[in-house]
Amino acid sequence: MPHALISVSDKTGVAEFCRGLVDAGYSLLSTGGTAKALVEAGLDVTDVGDFTGFPEMMSGRLKTLHPKIHGGILGRIGPDHEGEDAAVMAEHGLEPIDLVVCVLYRFEETIAKPGVTPPEAIEQIDVGGPTMVRAAAKNHQRVGVVSAVDQYDAVLAAVREGRFDATFRRRLAAAAFERTASYDRAIADYMATLTVESEDDAADSPFPKVMTATFVDATPLRYGENPHQPAVVYKSPRARADDLTTANVRHGKELSYNNLLDLDAALNLVRDLPTAGAAVLKHNNPCGAGTAETASEAFLKAYSGDPVSAFGSIIALNVPVDVATAEALCEPGRFVECLLAPSFEDAAFELLTTKPTWRKNVRLVELPGLNGDRPPRTVLRQITGGVLAQTADEADFNFDEWKCVTEREPTDAELRDLKFAWAVCRHVKSNAIVFAKDGLATGVGAGQMSRLDSVEIAAKKSDGRAEGGAAASDAFFPFRDGLDQCAAAGVTAVVHPGGSKRDDEVIAAANEHGIAMLLTGVRHFRH
Repeated sequence: MPHALISVSDKTGVAEFCRGLVDAGYSLLSTGGTAKALVEAGLDVTDVGDFTGFPEMMSGRLKTLHPKIHGGILGRIGPDHEGEDAAVMAEHGLEPIDLVVCVLYRFEETIAKPGVTPPEAIEQIDVGGPTMVRAAAKNHQRVGVVSAVDQYDAVLAAVREGRFDATFRRRLAAAAFERTASYDRAIADYMATLTVESEDDAADSPFPKVMTATFVDATPLRYGENPHQPAVVYKSPRARADDLTTANVRHGKELSYNNLLDLDAALNLVRDLPTAGAAVLKHNNPCGAGTAETASEAFLKAYSGDPVSAFGSIIALNVPVDVATAEALCEPGRFVECLLAPSFEDAAFELLTTKPTWRKNVRLVELPGLNGDRPPRTVLRQITGGVLAQTADEADFNFDEWKCVTEREPTDAELRDLKFAWAVCRHVKSNAIVFAKDGLATGVGAGQMSRLDSVEIAAKKSDGRAEGGAAASDAFFPFRDGLDQCAAAGVTAVVHPGGSKRDDEVIAAANEHGIAMLLTGVRHFRH
């Protein structure tokens, strides 16, 4: 008869679940309040103290930390093992435990209550529970682990239908490790807040102490977005050698808060461009982007997109900076805050650090892994009372899934411009419009409350250079007026997600103007 060990802080549904286990042939072991609840429900339960021959003590702090419990959970027995564990278990009288059902002490709920003292909170730190959960999850080839009330129905169904196999148990194990990880994270964050010994200590830093528990390093910055705002940069414990927080700043002043924001935006944009590609960023928005055969040509295209806005900008390239590119950067009238690239040729580095008048101030940032694989990222933004989290908008563009909805198909040249404009558009603050021609972003309209205003800005910045080129919109055109403005600027091809109830009107307007229109079905809001 398989043994199920039940120890739950939340008794919701546990009696019904255990009744189903008994019907499926399990015997029940349990502890303290859980055992009492199960007995009151009419179930036959063996108390853990009777099972181990060792009573609970220390007000329940010590009850499951015993070899008869953990040996029964961790023992590797069965045809896939040589039998060493089975022999040890037989020698010491250890019976296998086949299922662990453990809902941990309510630590997170406790610390969320107003007025809870540290001793009260610390008493709700579960010790035996996570140990059992981790042991069962580690030995999931044989042992099942249930770590949440909402798993009961699925587990019972799997047991009844003969699907409680290694694959099913592996999924339960993954969920169990996720639960213990979040539990330990909550405890670590709470304990970090207790390291502040006085209000004066807390006043020394405006940043939550929990941040130091979450990240491995914190580097003070001169200030934040404005001089009156203190700022630091935290490095993730999972930071890689090709991440911005580990980049090699080869020359110039320390990076500021705004520098890092713009560098990150520039980095993500040039990673989406074909090589050689360059981007010019200002206030977290691209004011220029370009692709060409060489680094210098790509830079010159990107800089020419909006040379007025490019003064004091952040520039990124996805290819090494050579002498020709350095010479172009050093031309009179240009001022660069930061330059990011995979590497710098020695002669180019010499030029950038000796020739221009701004040589002492420019930060030259080297990121050798710039073009490497990008691991999935989670984007976090704080709101009042909490944090928003989402996966980063870095999915493949899936150009093959684009759909032409107009009478005219785009030409090969227009299609290249459409793909380029779409890649840039993803990195522009919404409402976002990008005009492009021949691998050059001729005009960018960013962050406007009205999409029509963004089109007008992009057209003004283009100043006629978008004639015969493409336009990209990060979301659908809600009315035909934006499309009419694109046509007035000389645009002959447009790409946008589609999905508006007025799509037919917008498509009709495109046909009137002889514009080729592609729909992506994918939106790229960036707020």
